[in-house]
Amino acid sequence: MSKGKLIVFEGIDGSGKSTQYRLLCEELEARGVAFRKLVFPQYEEESSALIRMYLRGDFGSRPTDVNAYAASAFFAVDRYASYKKSWGEWYEGGGLIVTDRYATSNAVHQASKLPEGEREPFFRWLADFEYGKLGLPAPDLVLLMDVTTEAAAAQRAVREAATGTDADIHERDLAYLEQCRGAALAAAKAYGWRVVDCMEKGKMRSVEDIRAEIRAAVLAELGLQ
Repeated sequence: MSKGKLIVFEGIDGSGKSTQYRLLCEELEARGVAFRKLVFPQYEEESSALIRMYLRGDFGSRPTDVNAYAASAFFAVDRYASYKKSWGEWYEGGGLIVTDRYATSNAVHQASKLPEGEREPFFRWLADFEYGKLGLPAPDLVLLMDVTTEAAAAQRAVREAATGTDADIHERDLAYLEQCRGAALAAAKAYGWRVVDCMEKGKMRSVEDIRAEIRAAVLAELGLQ
């Protein structure tokens, strides 16, 4: 039996990624498409213990206090546990997986800690580590939600005010987020991700406009047009 499909939503914090992820899941459900949805990291699971320690600042108050390779391992182990425990069998049997973040997030958030000249080797290491050594499936389609750092920060502030949540050490550091955006675009080029430009004339495109672009890309990937 052929393996399944893996579709990933990626983007810096405040890019609208989670909203578009939710809307796509609703679209697939309405069409009667069988799939499983995931959100990483899996904070409620024991496998995310090192991630939670890292993000709350136990290893240092700045993202760069933990190097790109060590931090990547924290997140990769969480994905590995999830794959082995909950969705690997479904995927290996031909099932569709749609996920908010994946190994792609290491390429965005951890590569940003490195000088531009060191990012390509890191991208190669990351793919070999997660998809090769750990045996996690590589995505079939990665949708990178690209927004300016200023727009992302504004979106995130609205979300935090509405939910009463606090920013983690990544979200508090705007210079770091700008580096993440640069790393994300470099990763998209290196890995062949689809970049969804969420900006038009300096402003965020409408949710529905972005949704239509994503829907078309996903349906084409799944052969459902």
